[in-house]
Amino acid sequence: MTKGFFAHGVLNLTPKESYELSLEGAVIIDVRESYVSDFKMFNVENLIYAPFSELKNNFQNLPADRTLIFADAVGLKSREAVLFLKELGYDNVANMAGGIVDWERNGLPLTTDVNARLSGSCMCQLKAREGRAREGVRGRQEKK
Repeated sequence: MTKGFFAHGVLNLTPKESYELSLEGAVIIDVRESYVSDFKMFNVENLIYAPFSELKNNFQNLPADRTLIFADAVGLKSREAVLFLKELGYDNVANMAGGIVDWERNGLPLTTDVNARLSGSCMCQLKAREGRAREGVRGRQEKK
């Protein structure tokens, strides 16, 4: 692969390079947790959601015969995912530097579900802003 740059043993790709490679058959692996990834999603055909918290138990389900580009919000957890798979002998893995933040900034295909929008001043306080949060609270109250 002639795209990207190496930093500390990890091949890093820009979102644009990642998108171009996905059009050629590479798979983007979104390792964001679902409560974060449901709001803004990569809009590409070759996409797998594999939350980082579940990756160690499910990595064997990833296609071994394709280039795997790991992505998250900015490229931190995805880098950890690449390092994990490299330790297991995978050599067809890369990190999307800048994650979905730079993906969106570059105007690449994105799907947005406003019903999954979050609000909160830090990760520990994130909660759904739209209807789903209210439905969830109402559902819990009805069960009491």
